[in-house]
Amino acid sequence: MTGPTLRVDTASPVPPYEQIRAQLAALVYSGQLPEGERLPTIRQLASDLGLAAGTVARAYRELEAAALIRTRRGAGTRVAPPPAVSKRPCPAPEELASLARRFRDEARALGADDSAIRQALRSVLGDAD
Repeated sequence: MTGPTLRVDTASPVPPYEQIRAQLAALVYSGQLPEGERLPTIRQLASDLGLAAGTVARAYRELEAAALIRTRRGAGTRVAPPPAVSKRPCPAPEELASLARRFRDEARALGADDSAIRQALRSVLGDAD
């Protein structure tokens, strides 16, 4: 996986495996992780994130159950062909809240105030004043 970096907030009420699952699912659905892209091994990602391998394994199992990734012996874990649009589940409210918090935190780290953050969201959503 050469694309975006995953982040886990250990202070979040959202379990780490769910944070990983939600981030990877969002990357697959957005096309940032294209079909066939190889994901890190469970051990490697766990090491990179400072988590137990079982945490990453659970996230991968759930992604596999949702047909977003496939694991094959010798070929590793890769992004599966994109699911049909009708099969995409609506994100859970806590997933959206987690994404919004990450956006807010990263925007603040760049020096944006709440007004600028709201304006950016309105612009992206087409709700600009």
